[in-house]
Amino acid sequence: MAKRGPGRVSQPGKSSRVGKYTDPVASGRITVTPESVTKAHESSPRWFGIAILAAMIVGALVIMLNYFQALPGAASPWYLLVGLVFIMTGFAGATRYK
Repeated sequence: MAKRGPGRVSQPGKSSRVGKYTDPVASGRITVTPESVTKAHESSPRWFGIAILAAMIVGALVIMLNYFQALPGAASPWYLLVGLVFIMTGFAGATRYK
């Protein structure tokens, strides 16, 4: 049978680290360099967001105009494909937007 006792006892003069918060930067576990700070705060240019919205809107318009048969020629699955490609391009750009 295992011995039961008071458990782990800290040595006199040394404080236990359990429950005490230490800043990761101050303890040396994380080092912050100016290069990593500038990359973390980098954002996308303004035109990128506008291009994402434009691609999604154009894709939706192509699909709607195909449905209403307002595009040249008859309703075609190729127009649907073009519209879906525009929409997928917008979503792919949105995943890279910062």
